Amino acid sequence: MSKKKQRIKKTQVEQILDKHHIPYQQIVFPTFEDGDVRSLKVDHLGIDEHLIYKTLVLEGPTTGPLVGVVPIDSHLDEKALARVSGNKKVDMVPLKNLLKTTGYVHGANTPVGIWEKHKYPIFIDNDAKASEQIYVSSGQIGRSVAVNAEALAELVHAQFADLQQN
Repeated sequence: MSKKKQRIKKTQVEQILDKHHIPYQQIVFPTFEDGDVRSLKVDHLGIDEHLIYKTLVLEGPTTGPLVGVVPIDSHLDEKALARVSGNKKVDMVPLKNLLKTTGYVHGANTPVGIWEKHKYPIFIDNDAKASEQIYVSSGQIGRSVAVNAEALAELVHAQFADLQQN
């Protein structure tokens, strides 16, 4: 009986990273049902929460849909995102419109997939540059990739900015 290492089927995001020769590490986080939404469990496998980033989708009158990427242990400063994106104001895309807007369900939005499909403007919090790698969703709930923030930003044409609320 062979003891093959169980391989995880690659997500579309991981295939895109492969195509662009961007190194990454696959991560599977435990999830749980929270009403009609699946969420990550608090246990992040010993990984510093400030290195795990959430992908938030908003809309502004100037840009239309846009993306803010911030650590999961912080809150997005919508005024700061509006300012750097050239909008007077931005608002979260309503949950009921999220799949239609991005192609992803709540909890699976990813800057890589959103850029590949829609080319929406993407903004990543400046803290990401201070880390060797950050964790972002790979397009499925509970699935993420550890990737270099600068390489990610280059791939998705993202701009770094101060996006966390103080």
